[in-house]
Amino acid sequence: MARRSNRREFMQTSAVIGAGYFAAAGLQAAPSKSANEQINFACIGIGGKGESDSNDARSSGNIVAVCDIDESTLDKGKVRFPGAKTYFDFRKMLETEKNIDAVTVSTPDHCHAVAAAMAMRLGKHCFTQKPLTHSIFEARTLANIAKEKGVATQMGNQGTASSYLRKAAAAIKAGTLGKVTEVHVWTNRPVWPQGLDRPTEKVETPKSIHWNEFLGPAPERPYHPAYHPFKWRGWWDFGTGALGDMACHTLNMPYAALGLHDPTSVVAETSGHNKETYPSWSVINFEFPATKERGPIKFIWYDGGKKVDPAMLKGKKLTDSGALIIGDKGRMYAEGDYADQKIHYIECDEPDVEFKKSPGHFQEWVNAIRGGEPAMSNFPNYAGPLTETILLGNLAVWASGKKIEWDAKNMVATNAPEVAKIIKHEYRTGYTL
Repeated sequence: MARRSNRREFMQTSAVIGAGYFAAAGLQAAPSKSANEQINFACIGIGGKGESDSNDARSSGNIVAVCDIDESTLDKGKVRFPGAKTYFDFRKMLETEKNIDAVTVSTPDHCHAVAAAMAMRLGKHCFTQKPLTHSIFEARTLANIAKEKGVATQMGNQGTASSYLRKAAAAIKAGTLGKVTEVHVWTNRPVWPQGLDRPTEKVETPKSIHWNEFLGPAPERPYHPAYHPFKWRGWWDFGTGALGDMACHTLNMPYAALGLHDPTSVVAETSGHNKETYPSWSVINFEFPATKERGPIKFIWYDGGKKVDPAMLKGKKLTDSGALIIGDKGRMYAEGDYADQKIHYIECDEPDVEFKKSPGHFQEWVNAIRGGEPAMSNFPNYAGPLTETILLGNLAVWASGKKIEWDAKNMVATNAPEVAKIIKHEYRTGYTL
């Protein structure tokens, strides 16, 4: 579960980490709410992670409408948000409610982009859970829409606001580890079923579930508890697997420090999969070319019980999730799902570095709505490119061991036309970007 940052930490004038955050000044300014004006929020998905996102919205303004495909969840929402209009279909909500200023999107991955795109095109500020999108094309598209419309945006990778994460990233940027050549990130996910065949038995859809709205842009299939609730993450049509679920958190610190975007190739070793669900485990190798700020870097992702070689930690205990960054002057080992707990400096000393503190992840977005500087994980300069990098790994998973040569500018796997449908999905009638 995501942790909240301390909202009593105010912004400090100092160096800002994250290459995307440096570029934030290039975003267009949108009409903003003054400090004494109420922000009217609408929340798409109010169960699971959507519960905390909608609670954050309530603490920051007024909830005017909520949407969920589960009637039982909506019934609870009526109690939590008295006076808010309720909907099963986000499209109807956005078309009907004219007084919405900002929207939270906390749905399964496959609905993120279509909901966020519609909201932003209507001029609504947008907070969307991680991963930002279900496909690479969607990530690029949302980034472009956000920039064009000048709306305030933020992806729900809450660790971005962590002072531990920001300090660690600043230390790497300051050269503490020297020339970085390798990044290793591992997770204890999946904690849901993967490696399954599509169920064939017929199951009656629960009366409280609006299944057509759950499917959204995904291809037609009958309801089954193998998909909903929660287990949708493991299915290609709905989720993005362990990589999509956790890398926006666990890769976040190395990404902020090293600008790990636009890799040139990626290849995956997996347990094998059937094009229905993601594999039970995978090890994915990304190659990043040199930039003006750093040399070439190899990034290796591990899930499903696969982990970095413990010997590489030089005596430190291997945790279930974490990140290891290797340079020619030292190593950094960061424990936890957000790679921001117990930061270990190996063969080097922890530096005294400046970094910009956050007032809180959600609050950053609220401040941006009110005319402040863009939130760090805004769509155009941070969340969009981060999501593109992460989801590229799933192209390699789909290609089953084939090395994908990647043209980032044009979003084309130059040697693997078979993954084009994973880069850019087709949508059911009624759902578009």
